[in-house]
Amino acid sequence: MRFLVYRCAGRRLADWLRAEGHDVVESRTLGPDPGDRALLQIAVSEQRVLITLDTDFGELIYLHSFPHAGLVRLPDVPAERRIALLAAVIDHHSRALESQAIVTISGKRIRISHPPES
Repeated sequence: MRFLVYRCAGRRLADWLRAEGHDVVESRTLGPDPGDRALLQIAVSEQRVLITLDTDFGELIYLHSFPHAGLVRLPDVPAERRIALLAAVIDHHSRALESQAIVTISGKRIRISHPPES
């Protein structure tokens, strides 16, 4: 699977994804933060699922119908739990990720949704 890991999600998570055989780009390697819209555009152009702690991406997708290639939001997941929870998402919901789902992990709860078509 192809991922774009936003700098707030952490290098450790990106390294783990690579070790699991995924194609990973970290936003920190793209230079100064280009902003949320530009990151979504990069993710779409490269068909990467964006992983972030930031909730602004959901607003861009749901309220402004911004194109995306899938999104994993970890808004309140401590760093030490991110890998285990993301592993569960990949193991149990990879089809949803491949179909551009929005996955929100809050506490121990995983919510899968698809924004309405624009």
